[in-house]
Amino acid sequence: MPSERILQKKIEAVNQLAEKIKEAKTVVIADYKGVTVEEDTEMRTAMRKSGVEYRVVKNNLIKLALEKNDITELEEYLKGPTAIAMSTEDVIAPAKILTEYSKKHKKIQLKAGIVEGKVFSAEELNAIAELPSKEELIAKVVGGMKSPLYGLVNVLNGNIRGLVVALNAIAEQKKEVSA
Repeated sequence: MPSERILQKKIEAVNQLAEKIKEAKTVVIADYKGVTVEEDTEMRTAMRKSGVEYRVVKNNLIKLALEKNDITELEEYLKGPTAIAMSTEDVIAPAKILTEYSKKHKKIQLKAGIVEGKVFSAEELNAIAELPSKEELIAKVVGGMKSPLYGLVNVLNGNIRGLVVALNAIAEQKKEVSA
């Protein structure tokens, strides 16, 4: 039986993980078997840059943390070595980064995940990973809204330019007639 101190640390770890899962918009679990330290470090750096927390945690601790949040759908995926990626900011980032590194290194395999409260399989997460991020979508919408406005400004400027040219031509004609 584990000592009181070790047991207390595990309870603390479960509570912290449960809180992070509760706050996260996206939680993705993956199999990381065979990943080298160099590959793991590279992936963790990419995750940090995107605001994603990535941890390797024992399946029993993940299971307890999920149960604290009344999530039982991921229990069947908690077999073998498991890593968990969570994001409170970008909904797509954990799946996108894990999918990217899965394609690059062929060792990381998505198992399943929860995106905004809905459970997704590995295949569905791969499809979600292909979507642009929220910021990219907003940029596209704003760009799409700005484009017609710029067109309108150019048309209005064109009419004003045409009027100025016409008035200059009339002024030139009057100068020639009076001269």
